[in-house]
Amino acid sequence: MWVIFKLPSPPAPLPTGVGRQAAPVVFSPLPLGEGPGVRGNISPTLHHYPLFHQHHINHSSITHTGNPQMSIHWNQYNATCFHDELIQDSGEPRLAAAALCNYLSSLTDEELKKRKNAAELAILVMGITFTVYSEGTNIDRAWPFDIIPRIISKKEWERTEAGLVQRMTALNMFIQDLYSEQRIIKDGLFPIELLQNSKNFRPQCVGIRPPHRTWAHICGSDLVRDRDGTLYVLEDNLRVPSGVSYMLENRSVMKRTFPELFENQNIQPVDDYPSKLFDMLASISPRTEERPQVVVLTPGIYNSAYFEHSYLAQNMGAELVEGPDLVVGDNDCVYMRDIQGLKRVDVIYRRVDDLFLDPEVFESDSLLGVRGLMRAWRKGKVALANAPGAGVADDKVVYSYVPDIIKYYLDQDPIIPNVETYRCLDPKQRSHVLANLDKMVVKPANESGGYGMLVGPHASTEEHAKFAELIQNDPRNYIAQPALTLSTVPTLCDDHVEPRHVDLRPFILQSDSTYVTMGGLTRVALRKGSLVVNSSQGGGSKDTWIINTEDP
Repeated sequence: MWVIFKLPSPPAPLPTGVGRQAAPVVFSPLPLGEGPGVRGNISPTLHHYPLFHQHHINHSSITHTGNPQMSIHWNQYNATCFHDELIQDSGEPRLAAAALCNYLSSLTDEELKKRKNAAELAILVMGITFTVYSEGTNIDRAWPFDIIPRIISKKEWERTEAGLVQRMTALNMFIQDLYSEQRIIKDGLFPIELLQNSKNFRPQCVGIRPPHRTWAHICGSDLVRDRDGTLYVLEDNLRVPSGVSYMLENRSVMKRTFPELFENQNIQPVDDYPSKLFDMLASISPRTEERPQVVVLTPGIYNSAYFEHSYLAQNMGAELVEGPDLVVGDNDCVYMRDIQGLKRVDVIYRRVDDLFLDPEVFESDSLLGVRGLMRAWRKGKVALANAPGAGVADDKVVYSYVPDIIKYYLDQDPIIPNVETYRCLDPKQRSHVLANLDKMVVKPANESGGYGMLVGPHASTEEHAKFAELIQNDPRNYIAQPALTLSTVPTLCDDHVEPRHVDLRPFILQSDSTYVTMGGLTRVALRKGSLVVNSSQGGGSKDTWIINTEDP
């Protein structure tokens, strides 16, 4: 029996001055009618299929027919023009994906459709949404999700993890240097002009030394794999990185949709992220003798990432607050307005951009921030994550210097390489870009979400001309990269599977230690031939499985 409930609109904001504890979302795996009451157990009843055993399989075992009318025939799946994350050029599954491919090929059309419908219903009931802004309006949409996961072997992931730790460490040393001695500039390895023209360098932060000298506590680095299988870092998101809640919810949906797969494969968990996030935030608290008061500062319910803000607050056991809920006292401490009075706040995980954080220092008309917050942070009375000013390294022109930054601060070669990048500020490189716009992806230095970019091979002559003019008028604001042939993952398209391009955003936490999620958010370009994976522009997501193929 399937029961579909109309989800209510988001609750109205609490009155100003009241902390917003995120309300839990209940999704029970029990059948309807069990447990404390039907109302508390909104759940589809999933049909459970026989368990399978993990083993290496060849082509013939993939297409065996225990059921009629097979939905997935891997020998008919064609991704030979790309590096496919699950299937080799020979048509055989990669070792880590063998058990999954065998299992999926054993499902009939009807069984596969039931699983897909179950996932869609779970997303609806759990209220997993994202917001799209269009023509002055904002629309909440159900999270687009494909039930065939991306799979990476644990052995490969260990190297990736080491590369991300290396990168994060060097970037935090770089940011600290820019706001203090600026040694990298004095030594001639980073141009002073880039800093002077940076939109995200905050002079108000010069001289501040945050705990552990860490500025970017949370980072989401976007990884892509080219046709030859090489993994690259495409960009680093250091300001207010988003998407981790969808990584966690993707896993939750997959466990409800394919529970038997998790019983028989060594799939590495991701559900420790909220506790790791809280521990990292607690480690930067100015008061170490007691459990810190951690809050999540959100711009409010109309922000496109509000679902994530609420989700993380709920799962950390933290208060979800807006600017008017906080006040800086005469002692420069930050307090949260509570029904019992004022309660001191130790750590603020802020999801508000720098310029709206403190009307005393930045935008004077901001209603999203807290007057005096920068003063409290500078005096060490409250910790902010990510620190204001961390976005100076979240600049696509700065990105092109990261290999040099790693070498300068750590005396190491990058474990994960950058994509080849041309700086339009350099006259010679700019000439090359302008002459090859039809082969390039051109990006503005500080945009996100896939906006403001040119995908040269898919663009018109008019778009090429427009971007040539933009580059010539403001070369500092643009970089260009060769168009990569992004790797693919099999994706359900109506009644069959087709390759769709993907990227991967793992999340890194850093303070006195560094933690990397076991996998990350795999984003998929659902439109055939598209390279744009952003959900705001037609993209979707997949669960990411890190599988240990060496343990029994």
